Amino acid sequence: MRDALEGSQAIARAVALCRPQVVAAYPITPQTHIVEALARLIADGLLEAELVSVESEFSAASVVLGAASAGSRSYTASASQGILLMSEVLYNISGLRVPVVLTCANRAVSSPVSIWNDHQDSMAVRDSGWIQLYCADNQEAVDTTIQAFRISERTELPVMVCVDGFTLTHTLEPIDLPEAGQVDAFLPPFRFSRSLSSARPLTQGTLVSPEFFTEMRSLQHGAFDLAEQEILAADRDFGALVGRGSGGLLRVEGDREATVGILAMGSVYGTLKDAHRSGLLGRPVRLLCLRAFRPFPAGAIREASEGLSDLIVLDRSLSPGSGGIAAHEIRSALYGSGKAPRVVNFVVGLGGRNVPGEIFREMLEALEKDPPAFSIFDLDPGKLPLSKDPVLPTS
Repeated sequence: MRDALEGSQAIARAVALCRPQVVAAYPITPQTHIVEALARLIADGLLEAELVSVESEFSAASVVLGAASAGSRSYTASASQGILLMSEVLYNISGLRVPVVLTCANRAVSSPVSIWNDHQDSMAVRDSGWIQLYCADNQEAVDTTIQAFRISERTELPVMVCVDGFTLTHTLEPIDLPEAGQVDAFLPPFRFSRSLSSARPLTQGTLVSPEFFTEMRSLQHGAFDLAEQEILAADRDFGALVGRGSGGLLRVEGDREATVGILAMGSVYGTLKDAHRSGLLGRPVRLLCLRAFRPFPAGAIREASEGLSDLIVLDRSLSPGSGGIAAHEIRSALYGSGKAPRVVNFVVGLGGRNVPGEIFREMLEALEKDPPAFSIFDLDPGKLPLSKDPVLPTS
């Protein structure tokens, strides 16, 4: 059914189609509308689930950990400082291999305080053991949310669906919501092989000595090899049901024969695609949309980069003292792969700064001037202090 929906409302309805039995979250901008909408669906009797009101994001993550461990399909959502507050439990969920789905409404992390969008929050927990899938638009957010439940339950790995805050969560788009019967055919009832039961006593989260800890981490790491195949299978099977796909691990579009490529994640890819379609780029360019950041699709990156002389990697997060986060992983994936392209890393859009279509043409022009391997491309030098002290004045 096609309807004009705010991103948050569309995500909430996609979650409801997956029939979660427990929903727990603490309100934080720009995630709040998602759980508000789910609360309304539950109150109106349109979703049979238990909504647990908690006092913090730490508690929300703890609730869904316990609920999923007890055999209930569970969902939560958060953003920014909330993701950091629940980070301890995020590691517990993944380490225990408990299937949970979380929507991260991506938002900058303080300080200074910002409520606007970048990817610093999800990137801060990229090593927590969660699958991370990034959405370019709200239709992808809906489809990826539904796929995430199946991926999580088949791999017994939690899945974080990353959706740009405000840019997507608070934007109206025409959304094609699948029918309940289609989702039921795609997603079987929840089953967790190690769910806790008084009829079959188990211990979860026990102390593990050094003799076994490495092996547990190895098993967790190995599960991400399976996850790559499950992400591809979920996208393929869901596409067969509804007639559209989300790109699997990595989507390649634009001019396939081009020798210059631009790689982006999240909603900025939509801006890039529009700039290409309208001719703003001014030259042939191969477009790469990175959907899966964990597991990191190194093989797909190498294949998509064949024939490129230059690859611009856009980052909307920053590792201070190092550079853009995605670009480091791209370089690692391409290392030793023969004629790998030069990787030029541009950080843009931090703290919600606008990324207009014209900026991509400027990036392509900058390639001709031998740019540094990393730079913050949309930096405004006029807003920096004039003194040698890099700290901004307080008055």
